[in-house]
Order: sequence, then structure tokens, then C-alpha cells
Amino acid sequence: MRVKLQRVAPAEIESRSMEIIRSELKRPLPLEHEAVILRAIHTTADFDYAENLCFSPQAVAHGVEALRGGAHIVTDTTMALSGINKRVLARFGGEVHNFIADPAVAAEAKERGITRAAVSMERAAAMGEHLIYAIGNAPTALVRLYELWQEGTLPSPALIIGVPVGFVNVVEAKELVMEMDCPWIVARGRKGGSNVAAAICNALLYTASRNERE
Repeated sequence: MRVKLQRVAPAEIESRSMEIIRSELKRPLPLEHEAVILRAIHTTADFDYAENLCFSPQAVAHGVEALRGGAHIVTDTTMALSGINKRVLARFGGEVHNFIADPAVAAEAKERGITRAAVSMERAAAMGEHLIYAIGNAPTALVRLYELWQEGTLPSPALIIGVPVGFVNVVEAKELVMEMDCPWIVARGRKGGSNVAAAICNALLYTASRNERE
């Protein structure tokens, strides 16, 4: 079997990938959501994200506006933190925060019999408003955000990105987020991951950068 490779310049690989994705999509994407969905598919090679990514009204616009206003991002994993373009985020005055490796968080989680992700969300909520929560692994993080919102102790999030992957309480946690009165982007079902959470953040960051130049 002879394999025929495409000759693509390194700088053109991403744009060529996006061309392929657009050509293989079964339907046109809503313009408002296109950048996010394309970036999720590009990261995973999974076209299901064209169907399972759900958006609250104006979620993308809210996220972009928040980033341009200097919003900080909180992740539930160091992997998601690593994947976010911190250079672009810093241009707007934002930073990425993750508390999962904090020894004090680990100790408190063990003492209370809950996950470090849940305690991390409490630490993040104490930072105040204007935060984007990017959750790609721990459904318990989403559940804790929902509980804090119900208790009235969660400062209004700029955006919740709820895309944890898995089997235990993953679907249910995402459905809870979709009940919240705040902007959200959710990957309905079991699919997701830290790479998807980072990809969505980057899609919003790159959109914010383009808007700034226009």
C-alpha cells in the first residue's frame, strides 16, 4: 500500500485542518458558535461536538466580552491550565488559576470527604466575580458550583464551560449547569475533557483578539 501525504507548510496546517472540518460538516454552524465548535472538533477530531455543544443565549459574546475586560480563568485540572494560551490572556489582563495541587486544598478535601475539585471551586468562588470556570474533568466541580449558586454564595460567573468527560454523574452535572442563570457552554453527554475545556477558552481568546483588531 502506497501512502500519499499532503504537502502542507507548517504555518498552514491549522488552516488546512479547518478547511477539512468545514468540508466534512453535515450542516452549516451557527455563526455565533462556529469558532468554539470548530476549535473543539479540531482538538478532538470528533464531529459529535457539532451536535452536543450547547450554549446559553449569547454565551460566546459574554465570554469574549469578559475576557476583553480582564476576566480570569479557573480550571479544574493542570492539563486544562497548560493548554490555555496564557500569552493572549495576559494581553487582556487575565490569568489562569488552578488550586488542585494546593496541599491545603488536598488536606481539606480529605478531612471533609469530598473531592479536591469541589474544594477548588470554593476557593475560586472566594475570588469574587468576573471569573470563567473551565471544567473539563471533574463533574464534582460543576456540582459544587451549582450548590454554591443555589446557596446564593457563588458570585456571578462570567461564564461556565462545563465539559467534563466520564461516566459517574457527568451527564447529570452538566444538566445542573444548564439550569443556572448565568452564561454557560456545555458538552451534553459523556464526552469532553481538559483539552476541550482549553480549546473552548482559546476559541474565545482568539475571537476576542480578532475583535480587538477590527
